[in-house]
Order: sequence, then structure tokens, then C-alpha cells
Amino acid sequence: MSDIPACDAELDASGLNCPLPLLKAKLELNRLPSGAVLKVLATDAGSQRDFRAFARLAGHELLREEQEAGLFRYWLRKA
Repeated sequence: MSDIPACDAELDASGLNCPLPLLKAKLELNRLPSGAVLKVLATDAGSQRDFRAFARLAGHELLREEQEAGLFRYWLRKA
């Protein structure tokens, strides 16, 4: 399990529908210093597309994403 990045902050956006997981992640990233890693938990399947596009457009690095039993996990490194 050593390939799972350590995170500096965690956001549980379970049960929230698009675009709330992404909006909450943006707010959380704003509070973190550059280079910090935010782990996000979400249950909205649309969040996959959202987080991939957001990371690309905002210059953040999507370090890892996982999907298990309807739960999505994302690790974002702030630019």
C-alpha cells in the first residue's frame, strides 16, 4: 500500500452531487500551501470527469484515483 500518497488534508464529499465535491475541493485547496496533497472522497460518478479536467486546467497534479464500491478517492497535489 506504499504507492498511496500521504495526504496533508482530507475532504469527505460523500453524498454530494456534482459540482459540490469539486467546489469543496477547490475551497480546501485554496487553504493549503503549494505542494500539499488533498485526499477527496466522493460518491458522485461524475466526479471522475470533473477532477481530471480540474487538475489539468488548474495545473494541479492528480496523483492517484481509486474507485471501490461506488466510492471514489482522489489525491490532488496543489500546484
